[in-house]
Amino acid sequence: MNRSQRLARAIALLLPAALLAGAWGSQLIGGLHPCEMCHWQRWPHYAAVVAAALAFVVPGRSVRLTLVAGAAALIAVSGMIGIFHAGVEYHWWQGITACSTSVTGEGISTDEMLRRILAAPVVRCDAAQWRLFGISLAGFNAIFSLGGAGVIAWLLRRRG
Repeated sequence: MNRSQRLARAIALLLPAALLAGAWGSQLIGGLHPCEMCHWQRWPHYAAVVAAALAFVVPGRSVRLTLVAGAAALIAVSGMIGIFHAGVEYHWWQGITACSTSVTGEGISTDEMLRRILAAPVVRCDAAQWRLFGISLAGFNAIFSLGGAGVIAWLLRRRG
């Protein structure tokens, strides 16, 4: 592997690890509780960490490069989920799960409405718990993940 590819491999490991550390830190230290879509964004990062870590130990240049490219793709998937989640938080579109849909009372009994309210998740996916400069954690995940995946892809193609 050339120098650029080794840097891509390091970023493919460190970026999702850092984003996961931030997510877990905000949860365990900051008291922010993840919603369902927050968890969706974590899963590709977990897989990317495993793929990138394997790229440090498996033999064969082509296998290592494939693992790094796979990690970059997984990081990008998390970023795309982040875009979708941020859009739900900004109410650009409706979410696809119960954590982002409201309970309506049209045509249902009071008992059914109460059952739906009690069954609804505690943490809503369509309400950002934290923002910086108007950007939610889902938005920051999208920015860092898609930007990082792009950098990794660019480094893998470089010849130096």
